[in-house]
Amino acid sequence: MMGIWTALGITLAVLLVYMTLIWLLSLVRHDASVVDPFWGVGFIVAAASYLLLTDGYAYRVVLVVALTCAWGLRLSIYLVIRNRGRGEDPRYQAMRAKRPRTFWWYSYAQVFVLQAILLWLVAAPLAAAEGGALPDRLTVLDYVGLAVWLVGFFFEVAGDTQLALFKRRPENKGKVLDGGVWRYTRHPNYFGEAVMWWGIWLIAAAAHGYWSVYGPVIITLLLLRVSGVTLLEKSLKESKPGYADYVRRTSAFVPWFPKKSA
Repeated sequence: MMGIWTALGITLAVLLVYMTLIWLLSLVRHDASVVDPFWGVGFIVAAASYLLLTDGYAYRVVLVVALTCAWGLRLSIYLVIRNRGRGEDPRYQAMRAKRPRTFWWYSYAQVFVLQAILLWLVAAPLAAAEGGALPDRLTVLDYVGLAVWLVGFFFEVAGDTQLALFKRRPENKGKVLDGGVWRYTRHPNYFGEAVMWWGIWLIAAAAHGYWSVYGPVIITLLLLRVSGVTLLEKSLKESKPGYADYVRRTSAFVPWFPKKSA
């Protein structure tokens, strides 16, 4: 098997090809939103690439591949169901309206290639965990990482499920979901995703892959400052009358007991 740095380079190339194929699909469908459900599957592609290219401790490899598949498949299936019949996401519509004649290549660079690179960077703990041959046993840190991942998975699944059920009821239109896990954090799904990647990193650290810490750092910053909390809350404050009070009494990210309503 090849070294970890060679595997990283080849996997980047694989992910660029993967996103290029999805870009071609978006051109056929005239809908850049097709990229969203493929985000989770992309990590499965990365995990499979490292599985084939490296030679780490077998049980640790099985563990991280299984966790990645469980998360990636669930997220992708959820997004396919959620986005069905909704048309192109407003974010991409706005980009298309600004560049109607050049959007086809602009979207390739700004959406698809960018996501391939981000996916590759965030998935660094997969390379470290799957490529680490020692220790050749599961350690306490592996089990701690698994426990942390399970906490994150619970928050993401619970958050997505509770929100989907809330939106199904017509009487909840325009209202704010503040029950279940949403009582303790305004973004349980984003919090859960970040925590899961910190769990994967702990497993990578058990294989001396401390260097891959930039993976969970990047996804946490993305969810907090770029494509997650900041972007979503800007629109929610404008569209939901009760959201401002919900913001005042509910933790933005890390779950905590709510304050009394104003």
